[in-house]
Amino acid sequence: MHAELDDRVDVGFGRRATDWELKGVPVRVEVGPRDLAEATVTLVRRDTSEKEAVSVADLTTRVAALIELVQADMLAAATARRDAAVVDASTVAEAAEAAATGWARIGWDIMGREAGEEELARSAITVRCLQRPDGTVPDTDDEPDLIAYVARSY
Repeated sequence: MHAELDDRVDVGFGRRATDWELKGVPVRVEVGPRDLAEATVTLVRRDTSEKEAVSVADLTTRVAALIELVQADMLAAATARRDAAVVDASTVAEAAEAAATGWARIGWDIMGREAGEEELARSAITVRCLQRPDGTVPDTDDEPDLIAYVARSY
């Protein structure tokens, strides 16, 4: 875990907080004079902006746990967004239609491999990756039961 102190006094607090959010820092620790007098700090999650007061004694344990929680929550949200944008297609035409505005998943054999790629290319759709049914990457495109993920090219 890495921590960095932002002690710039010539920059307002709001600007400093925004700077760290833009850098992707998952948890910000805010410490002020009142906090120090009470032996507490405020933790702020980047993903939800939730604030939590924590005692200085519990700080390292809570920050470590919060970073794990932020990572898990952000991964779950990204996975849900990705899955919501992928449509299963049973024909190249269905794949082209779905991929025009998102992603399509189609069997590599159903697609006809290179012939399907040529048909998709007419709609500016390309194969983005091939996967095995278990989600791993194949060694070659000749393996059985491969899945093609297709999307619009720009």
